[in-house]
Amino acid sequence: MWVIVDREYRLHSEGCAFLSGLRSLDRSPNTERVYAGRTALYLSYCAAAGLNWSHISVPALTGFLHWLAETPLAPRGRKPKLQRRYRSESSANAVVTTVYEFLRFGGRYGWVPTEVIDRLTEPKFLRFLPPGMDPGENDQHRTVRTKTVRYRVAEAGYEWLATDQVEVLLRLARNARDRFLIGLMSCTGMRIGEALGMRREDVHLLSDSRALGCQIRGPHVHVLRRRRNTNGALAKTLHPRSIPVTADVVGLYAEAQFERDKVPAAAESDMVFVNLFRGTVGRAMTYSSAKDLFDRLSAEAGFAARPHMLRHAAATQWIRSGVDRDVVQALLGHVSASSMNPYLHASDTDKRAAIERVAARHEDAQ
Repeated sequence: MWVIVDREYRLHSEGCAFLSGLRSLDRSPNTERVYAGRTALYLSYCAAAGLNWSHISVPALTGFLHWLAETPLAPRGRKPKLQRRYRSESSANAVVTTVYEFLRFGGRYGWVPTEVIDRLTEPKFLRFLPPGMDPGENDQHRTVRTKTVRYRVAEAGYEWLATDQVEVLLRLARNARDRFLIGLMSCTGMRIGEALGMRREDVHLLSDSRALGCQIRGPHVHVLRRRRNTNGALAKTLHPRSIPVTADVVGLYAEAQFERDKVPAAAESDMVFVNLFRGTVGRAMTYSSAKDLFDRLSAEAGFAARPHMLRHAAATQWIRSGVDRDVVQALLGHVSASSMNPYLHASDTDKRAAIERVAARHEDAQ
C-alpha cells in the first residue's frame, strides 16, 4: 500500500484517498506506485511554487508541464554522468494525465471546484473515430472533452521483437530462470505481471492434466488474477484463461526447476519466479527485478528490449501465421477485439517485399 506524505512526513489526506480509490478499483500495486509518485510530484511542485493544488489554473498547470520536461532528472547510479537526463514530452504528458485524474477525483468529493476541472478540458470533434466506436445517431459521440494542457507529440507506435532478437535475448540470459521467463512470455504473449504472479499450481505441462483436476489437454499454463501475491504482481485481466505452451517452453521450465532445486531457500515459495542469486533468496521476483534484467539484456544486445515487447512479438507472429483474430484475442486475454489493433506490426521485411512486388510488376509490364 502506498501513501503520500509532505516534507514533515504528514499524510496528505486527499492524495492518500486518491490512492485508496485506485485500490478500490482493483488497480495493480505497480499502477498505484506510479500514480503515487506522479501525484506527489505535482503536490511538491505546487507547495514549492506557492500554488493551491486544488485551485490550479491553466497557466499554472502549463508551467508544471514545462517544468517536468525542462528540469534535469536525478542522476542514476553512484557515478555522476556528464550528460543530463530529461523527461520526454510524452512522459510529461503522462504525469499531467495522472494529475487530471487526481483533480477529477477531488472534484467528486468537493475538494476541487467544478469550474477548475472544466477549464482544464475543452471540447474536440472527432473527424476520424477509433475502430468500433459508435458515433451515435446524430454524431453526438464525436464530440469529446480533451486535456487543455499537454504537449502535442507524434505517436511512437508499439515496439516489438523479431524472432532473431528473441533468440539473442535467450542466449544472453545468464541463468535458466531468466531463459524460462523470456521463452514463456515470447511463446504465450503474457504480460509481465501475469508471469510474475504465476504459482506452481498454474503450470500444467503434462500431456494429460486430468490427474491434477484440469480437463485441458496438452501442456499449458493458467493465468489468474490474485490480489495477495507477495511481490505485488497482478494480472491485468479479470477473466482467467489458459494458454498452451510448446515443447521448447517445457524444456526451459525443466531446466529452471533443476536450477531452482539447488537453492534450498526457494523450496518454500509456491511462486514460479523467485530470487535465486541476489536480493532475498527465495522471495518472489518483483517488477523492479524484471526491469533490471531487461535493462541489462537490452544494453548487451544493443537493441531495446522490454517485457511488453515480447507480448507484441507473440501477437504479431500469431496473426502473420494466419491464426484467427478471435483466437489471438483469447490468447492475449483482451475483452475487446479492437485492443488487438496496436499489436499488428509491419516489419522491414514486409515493407521491402511490398515495394519489390510492385517494382516487379512494373518491370514485367515494360
